[in-house]
Amino acid sequence: MLRTIRFWLDNARSIALPQSLLPALTAVALSYGENEFNALAAVAAVAGVVFLHLAFNLLDDWFDYRVGSAEARRKVADEGFRGRIVKYPYLTSGAATHAQLLRAVAVMLLLAALMGAIIVAVRGRAVFGWIAAAFVIGTSYSGGPLKLGFRGLGEWVIFVMFGPLLMTGVYYAITGSVGWDIVWLSTAVGLLVANIVYSHSVLDAVPDEKMGKKTMAHLAGSGKGRIVLSALLNTVPYALVATGAALGQLHPAYLAATAVLPVSLWLVKSLDDFVCGRETLSEPRWWMGPMGDFDKYRGAGLDWFMLRWLTARNIVTMFCALLIMVNLILGIR
Repeated sequence: MLRTIRFWLDNARSIALPQSLLPALTAVALSYGENEFNALAAVAAVAGVVFLHLAFNLLDDWFDYRVGSAEARRKVADEGFRGRIVKYPYLTSGAATHAQLLRAVAVMLLLAALMGAIIVAVRGRAVFGWIAAAFVIGTSYSGGPLKLGFRGLGEWVIFVMFGPLLMTGVYYAITGSVGWDIVWLSTAVGLLVANIVYSHSVLDAVPDEKMGKKTMAHLAGSGKGRIVLSALLNTVPYALVATGAALGQLHPAYLAATAVLPVSLWLVKSLDDFVCGRETLSEPRWWMGPMGDFDKYRGAGLDWFMLRWLTARNIVTMFCALLIMVNLILGIR
């Protein structure tokens, strides 16, 4: 049983959980100390977010499997284009069947639904709006008829899902209200989470185009346009925090999150090097955050991709961690 759980957690890309878990925990920290704070709803909301994220990752594999994404990527690699060809290896290797995949998705969705039922019991039917929106938007990322991730709108889906929708939903589930602080900060966090997917799309622009997938990197046009958009995604979140503080709608202590800005600027420079064909990829540095078993990525020829992708993920982790620390230490209301 434990081996099966571990198998599906790994294949549901639990490595990406910080992009949902950290925003959820940030919303919990922001709500802590409010008069209507409900601990049961907090636990259920965070768990529900995690289960839903894992389910959507597996669903993304299912939709990609149906269109032959892995095969298309391998063909691109065989033609000499650099691209990340690892995609649902557990299906292509026969370690799991597509029927087993769908059962795993069903289990994840059922667990998420149970968490949602707890929140509804605590906070009432108003939370159905957030739950319904999350399900519709999440399944439309790769699934038909919208297939937003194939139309250059995937990054906006991620922005809404993991920023404003997730964080205001968790906050409301815990407190029964939504304030300006959660609006400002969820928008900033959402942009940084979208930046993970956008950085991914810049790195995978050629194979994505070959398989007919249009991402925001393609909508940005030229290499210069892609880097300009990267620069915006990596700087606007800090500007939002500064603006919220200047308007008196955020505590000035939240400006501590701007300490992550140099890492974001490094990521922009690194993506610019990639787009322009200047391979100046460096070894992981402590300030980039956790990199897991990087030797494994290097051995698989994925170091060029994972260093940038993990840095983008870690930017979200560090940004949210600073917001959480500031809130808990100062007891901001």
